[in-house]
Parts: sequence; structure tokens; C-alpha cells
Amino acid sequence: MTPKQTGGFFSNLKSDLPAAVVVFLVALPLCLGIALASDAPLFAGIIAGIVGGTVVALISGSPLGVSGPAAGLALIVANSIKDLGGNFEAFLVAVVLAGIIQIILGVIKAGVIGYYFPNAVIKGMLAGIGVIIALKQIPHACGWDKDPEGDFEFLQVDGRTTFSEIIAGFEHIKPGAILITLVSLAILILWESKWMKNLSFTKVVKGPLVVVILGILATLWYQSSGVFVMNPEQLVSIEVAESFSGFIGNFTTPDWSFLAQKQIYITAVVIAVVASLETLLCVEATDKLDPQKRITPTNRELIAQGTGNMLSGLIGGLPITQVIVRSSANIQSGGQSKASAFFHGILLLLAVAFIPQWINLIPYASLAAILLVVGYKLAKPSLWKEMYNKGMMQLIPFVVTVVGIVLTDLLIGIALGMVVAIAQILWNNYRTPYHFDPDKVEKGKTITINLSEDVSFLNKAGIIHTLELLPDDSTVVFDATKTKTIHQDILDILQNFEIDAKNRGISLTRIGFDKFGTENTLKQFKKVVDS
Repeated sequence: MTPKQTGGFFSNLKSDLPAAVVVFLVALPLCLGIALASDAPLFAGIIAGIVGGTVVALISGSPLGVSGPAAGLALIVANSIKDLGGNFEAFLVAVVLAGIIQIILGVIKAGVIGYYFPNAVIKGMLAGIGVIIALKQIPHACGWDKDPEGDFEFLQVDGRTTFSEIIAGFEHIKPGAILITLVSLAILILWESKWMKNLSFTKVVKGPLVVVILGILATLWYQSSGVFVMNPEQLVSIEVAESFSGFIGNFTTPDWSFLAQKQIYITAVVIAVVASLETLLCVEATDKLDPQKRITPTNRELIAQGTGNMLSGLIGGLPITQVIVRSSANIQSGGQSKASAFFHGILLLLAVAFIPQWINLIPYASLAAILLVVGYKLAKPSLWKEMYNKGMMQLIPFVVTVVGIVLTDLLIGIALGMVVAIAQILWNNYRTPYHFDPDKVEKGKTITINLSEDVSFLNKAGIIHTLELLPDDSTVVFDATKTKTIHQDILDILQNFEIDAKNRGISLTRIGFDKFGTENTLKQFKKVVDS
């Protein structure tokens, strides 16, 4: 299904351009941080952000999703480059091949996989990412910037953990950074107030833009007055090219001589599978955050991501996925269409090409304040209350997913949530494939077991347990009148039970099994048993 549009590509620029600026401000340090965490050239992260923002946005059917380098791939990228002898040009070959694989996955309609993740896990993913974003920004808010932006794993690239990094941040508080953070948070909170939103200029000039401008002015004031000293590591840092040829030199091409190496293809498959899974999860989460509740065509998204990865690999960029941090910032900033994602990519290109000196004046404390608000909105208390009110079946996988993401990483956290959700399904199938309460059985009365509409092999344990509970010398009726499908394993269990039932004096009757073409088989089996 193609998402419904709110007009042409340029029809929502009043909302999309301000949102694009906010996403650009969030994406820039993330692109650099993820590249650093991946042991890749810093400009490779910028290239991926530009390609994800422009090429992928134009091909994708996602109205609000934003693509770029993903933190979830950082460890895979770092290990892959290491496995290839530290040759980044060889790694780019794998990125190109991964893009081709993703396009094939889209063509064969593998995007349907994304629909099989429970809502509790998806909402847990959103809340978990919100919590981890907020926790990761606390050190930056304090002026402690040893760990790069974009490192969202519990075990960080600097050797610390999420919590030990926070402690280190409080131990190394920089007054200048704290002042910027507090003022920035005050502005962002003010911009969210109802009376401020009623002012016309706030619809164009967003709070995060004001925060970044004030951050740049604060940096200039600190430098000129000497009141607070801002270390270089407290500011965004991108390479300043002295000429156009120097800028073009940041782009790299793959070394095709590595096509003969087996490791290239292993790396390509791993990147394609993980990037596709992360994209599909983010698509599902982004669609849930979309106020208009539009549905992204997942197969088209895989083709878009594959095309983006092919191009990114060809010109020296990192692998690309749809990214929930940037997508949620886009939604919260009022983005209406994919024009906001596209223009964020254009802004990335223009910024690194023409104004890198000004970009390098942005303090991480300003960006930390923006991301703290983003994290809070993703994991706001009302979401936890909503999941609690839905009951333990929804709350438990939700909480497990959140805790898993915070204490490990995105994919492991989601996997843990899925394990719990599947375990709940198995337990429910064990308990409710039929209607029978052994505590209410009256001696001498017929026991009727009404099978549910669908009885699968997952119900084997429950069926066997019930057969064991049936009292000796009783009359039992298995009623499959309302049953639409029944697995052969269940029929085999009933056939085998004929022997045990005869030894226990149990009289069995089956109703409604003839529509499965099994009644004659059961009768023949019973004759064999009787003989």
C-alpha cells in the first residue's frame, strides 16, 4: 500500500523545511560519531547521511522515515573492516553487494517480515531507544565528550558502559557546557508550551534551531571573553577542505580486486540482512509515530535502501538504514512528507561543502539538550502507563525490550522482546487450544472438549496434558464442529490415545472430524486397536 500524500513534494515546505533543519542538526554529529565508532573515515558517515537523505528519500515510499548510517551496524562495520585487513576500500565492495542483495529482497517481497513483530516489541523499541538516547546525552550535557555521538551500545567504544560514562560526566562537569545545556532545555520546554505554539513565528522557527544558534553564539563568547574554556572535543568537528579538489578527495571508490575474496560476500550478506531487519523495524516504528498513520510499502523501502547502499559504497560511504532517532526527530519537529528527509540530506551536503567552520562552532551540549527532549518524547511516562493498562501480556515483552536495548544494543534488545512474546504465544497455545476445566468435571457425566478454530502443532503439549488429566472410566467427546484447521500431529495424538483410552476404560467420541478427511482413518485405526 502506498502512503497517502498530503500534496505534492513541495506542498508542505512550511513544515518540512524547519523539520529538515532540526533533523540535519541531529544527524550531523550522529554521522560523525557512528563513523568514529565504526573505525571508518569520518567523512564516510557524512556521505552515508547525504545519500540516505537524498537518494533513499526520493525512492522510498516512507513519508517521514529518515535514512543514514546506523549505530546498530557500527560494531559489524568495525569488525568487517578489521577482517578485511583494515582496507576500507575493500569494505566498500561489500557495501555495494549488500545493496544489490537488498534490492533482490525487495523484488521477491521479503519486506513482509516487518509485519510479524508484535506491537509491544515495537513500542518497547521506541521507548528503549528513547531511554538510551537520554542516558547517552547526559555526559555530553555535562561537557564530558570522550564517547562519540552515535555510540548507543551499553559497552562503549571508549571502554566504559552507559552508566559509568554518566558517572564520569558528573565527575568532570564543565560549567560552560552545563550552562548551555540548561538554557537550551529551558528554550525547548518553552517552545513546547501551548501559548508559545500559538505564536506564528514558532511554526517556522523551531526551538532546536534557536538552541543551536545560541550555542554557536555562546561558543564565540566563551572564546572571546575567556569566561569558560570550550575544549575542541566539546564541539562538532568536521574536516575543513581548503579547496574544491580537497573536498572531492574525501570521496572514495571501492577496490574491486577484492571481489575474489570469500570474506567480501560473507560481509555483504551480514550487512544486507542486519540493515534490512533494522530498516523494517524502524519503518514499523515510524509508521506508528506518524500522526496521519500512513503505511510505508516495505518492499519498496528495501529497494530504496539497497539503491542507497549501492551508491554509498560506490562513493565511499558507510552502510545505510532507516534510523529511528532521525525519523522521530523529524516527526516531533512537524515534518509532513519525505521532503523534510530530502532537504536534511541537501543541508548536510551544503554544510560540509561551504560552511564547515560554522558547523565546528556547535557545542555538543546544545545537541545533547535537543536529543534529551527527543528521548523523553519517545519514552514518555504516558507510554508506560498505556502498556501497563493493557495487561501483563503487553507489558512484559515491552519492558524486556526496553531493558534489553539499554543493557545491550538495539538488535539484541528486540530479539529478547521477541523471545518473550513468542514464549507467551506458546504458553497461550498450551493453555487455550480447547475449552476444558478438569476441576469442574462431575463423576458420571460426559466430558466435552471443544477444540478452538485453529489447532496447530503448538498445541501438542496442551492436548497431551489434557488427555493425561481425563479420569478413568469416563465418557469423552472431542468436538471439532467450530474447528477450521487441525494439524496432523494433533490427529496422530488422538489416534495414539485410542490405545490408552481403552486400557483406562475411557469411551471416546469425535464430532466434526469428517471435514478433515480423517474420520475413516480414525475408525480404521480403532478397528486395529480393538483386534
